Amino acid sequence: MRRYLLIVFCLVTTFYGQYLYAAVPSLAPGYGNLDYALPLPGSYDLPSLGKAENGKVLAANGESTTLHEVFDNKYVLLSFIYSSCSDINGCPLSSQVSYKIKSAMKRNLRLANRLKLVSLSFDPEYDTPEVMRLYGDNFKYAGNAGEWAFLTTDSREQLQPLLTAYKQEIQRNYSVAANSTRDYSHILRVFLIDPEKNIRNIYSVEFLHSDIVLNDFQTLVLQENPTASNAVLASAIATGQSPGQVIGAGDFKQGYEDSSYTTRSSALKNRIGESGNLLQNTLSPPLGLPAMPEEFLQRLSRAKIQLGRKLFFDRRMSLNNTISCAICHVPEQGFTSNEISTAIGFEGRSVRRNTPTILNVAYAKLLFHDGREDKLEQQVWGPLLSSNEMANPSIAYVVNKLKSLSNYDGLFENSFNGEVPGMHTIGEALAAYQSTLLSANSRFDQWYFDKKADALNGTEKVGFKLFTGKARCSTCHTINTQNALLTDQLLHNTGIGYENALGGENAKQRITLAPGISVEVDKRILDSVRQKKLSDVGLYEITQNPDDRWKYKTPTIRNISVTAPYMHDGSISTLREVIDFYNQGGIENELLDPLIQPLNLNTQEIEQLLAFLNTLTGSNLDVLVLDAFAAHIGDTVRVEKQ
Repeated sequence: MRRYLLIVFCLVTTFYGQYLYAAVPSLAPGYGNLDYALPLPGSYDLPSLGKAENGKVLAANGESTTLHEVFDNKYVLLSFIYSSCSDINGCPLSSQVSYKIKSAMKRNLRLANRLKLVSLSFDPEYDTPEVMRLYGDNFKYAGNAGEWAFLTTDSREQLQPLLTAYKQEIQRNYSVAANSTRDYSHILRVFLIDPEKNIRNIYSVEFLHSDIVLNDFQTLVLQENPTASNAVLASAIATGQSPGQVIGAGDFKQGYEDSSYTTRSSALKNRIGESGNLLQNTLSPPLGLPAMPEEFLQRLSRAKIQLGRKLFFDRRMSLNNTISCAICHVPEQGFTSNEISTAIGFEGRSVRRNTPTILNVAYAKLLFHDGREDKLEQQVWGPLLSSNEMANPSIAYVVNKLKSLSNYDGLFENSFNGEVPGMHTIGEALAAYQSTLLSANSRFDQWYFDKKADALNGTEKVGFKLFTGKARCSTCHTINTQNALLTDQLLHNTGIGYENALGGENAKQRITLAPGISVEVDKRILDSVRQKKLSDVGLYEITQNPDDRWKYKTPTIRNISVTAPYMHDGSISTLREVIDFYNQGGIENELLDPLIQPLNLNTQEIEQLLAFLNTLTGSNLDVLVLDAFAAHIGDTVRVEKQ
């Protein structure tokens, strides 16, 4: 009990500034605000100070592991502590700084995915795994985002090599009475370690501060790409950002003006197209996809598909003749938009959700992230009429514009037995084209459905076993015996919508200036020039049922490796980060779907699962992209290969 009263004492003095005893010393800088400006991240070097050594440790659940396994190839902030420390400027200081950093992780998922906090006890006789678990529970209210591992060792003999390797001198005070708090004399040393296991900084009492640690972390991430570092510094200076406040600045990229910039887009040379047989692609879907309904196929025709493709790529379908469907659903980017998290629509207006891929959209029972439509023919009118997408004022406006365009003369009549452009025919033509964008026959399909044993390698097969087993992915991304849509067609609360709505908003927000170039701007400046941010509560907006708050549709994960970024708001940029998100159990909230639980995947299992997910790209994707490039856009005429 005495041990936990001491913890309460430390927390009270930390967060409320109350001095319970007159003898409490002055608080270290880490408890307050820095009284000096930090240099810009990336403007200084952090050379290696030696290797961060490995050793055997025990996790808080009692599992035996090694320090390097816990590091998990991430940046690490390593502290040596003991749970009964009564020196306010000792172990409680390192825990307080880690707490502040974990709070920053809650606000910034990218930071949470790249930096890990590790606290290792040097009092193994008393600090058992259970004690370290209880000690760690004191900091759970900081939020679930970001990992903070509380470790101990099996014995002092097992601990000693680590203390020696990290030059952490510990002296037990044996004069303390047997019934008193265990007391150690030690010099506080906290280590910043890079993914290659190099020690890059060592913090003492006077220099252990969350702002300093985050500044150093950002500097190290920026040094991964020195060219990009210069752009980040220039952007920070231009926007007047204070040094040390650019949380996540390491995620900035140089952008298109840098010759080293690599886009995710699979654009083909000179964008020369070649028409494919889209009708046949729908009549005989690729391996792994179910047959289309017969009643749908009877209404489908080559003329409707070609008309729908023309409409899809025609910028004149928007109010100011600048926005087409393909502006957001970019063919060479998986028919989504890889470069930005949420779409940019009419006159630069932001769309609040990520652009979903339309590959295999013909099988979707629900459309839009909130499932508000159930037929493609109807769904297409949402973007056409939305004020921040294509901004047409009415259905009649679109219909009459198409009637006035000479290069649509006869196309509707030829496709719909004499019918002219109208709400129904426009919707059906666009739906016809989108329904042909079926992409499968992936290496997974060839292995699973066609029984080609060598279609997947050993790592990918283990990844599939995890997908259907420990990782529980197939619970929502379903696989049947004859085909696999890889979605349960349902809506779930993973916590991301909740976090966006109620998790608080940073004083600074990340703004994308151009693909690959982002800056953080003071929220007050943004609020002065923008519309009030629209709330997003998912399915609740449709049903008005409070239990449906923050539920969003399960997307298909076919072609998942080419359809980044992920989640309904595009907030996760890489597939590895998606796995990390689900591995931590999503974001806790009262309506979190019970299917979302911590997975306890280790680093090797994560890599194996990632390898499997990368096998889901359809073999015919390039054919669909080439066909899209062959589309007639506006009044442009292009010779197509027959």
